[in-house]
Amino acid sequence: MNIEEVMRELEALSTAQTKKVYKAHGVHEPHFGTPTTAMRPLAKKIKRDQALAEQLYATGNYDAMYFAGMIADPTLMTEEDFERWIDAAYFFMLSDYVVAVTLAEAPIAQKVADRWIESGLELKMSAGWSCYEWLLGWRPDCEFDQSKIKKMLERAADSIHDQPNRTRYAMNNFVIAVGVSYLPLHEDALDAALKIGKVKVSTEKGACSVAVASEAIEKAKEKGRIGFKRRAVRC
Repeated sequence: MNIEEVMRELEALSTAQTKKVYKAHGVHEPHFGTPTTAMRPLAKKIKRDQALAEQLYATGNYDAMYFAGMIADPTLMTEEDFERWIDAAYFFMLSDYVVAVTLAEAPIAQKVADRWIESGLELKMSAGWSCYEWLLGWRPDCEFDQSKIKKMLERAADSIHDQPNRTRYAMNNFVIAVGVSYLPLHEDALDAALKIGKVKVSTEKGACSVAVASEAIEKAKEKGRIGFKRRAVRC
């Protein structure tokens, strides 16, 4: 399929209600209002097509940008490509659930995520922390430097409440991911979560629901899910 065909398909799959919800949460025009679930059959049909993904992402259309992440081939993307994508990600659903997820499947994931965490920019930092959340829940424990992850945990415990909204949210999820999916630091993550306590994140529509990290880790423990790993990052 070419870009014109995909854009027509995405528009045809859109709903007025989804567009209204997206707009209320901060999605800018242009966008159709296409539900993510409705995109999946089309993504399965196309599979991976990096050239098409780049064209779609460059449109600036939210739905096309989201769909681009579904069909992108992260193994073909360079650091410059990911910088271009994160720079265009004006909304957390793009930074944390498109760019960060796509980056997690790239060989350069940790290198790029580390740089974003140090950027001082809210959505870049949240994408960096989110990337580690996805990585920890997917890749084997042996692929991570334990001392590095421990320092990141300590940093989250010490500074999370001083961070911008979306960065706070992503850091909290990182702590949960360590506690649930990274066995070497399960207890350290629980200690960090207890130190952090409740995390408050606000939006234009008011307070955002944020999981209490210690409770999330304990709940996973009760269900026997400590050490859980996903089969894949992208559905």
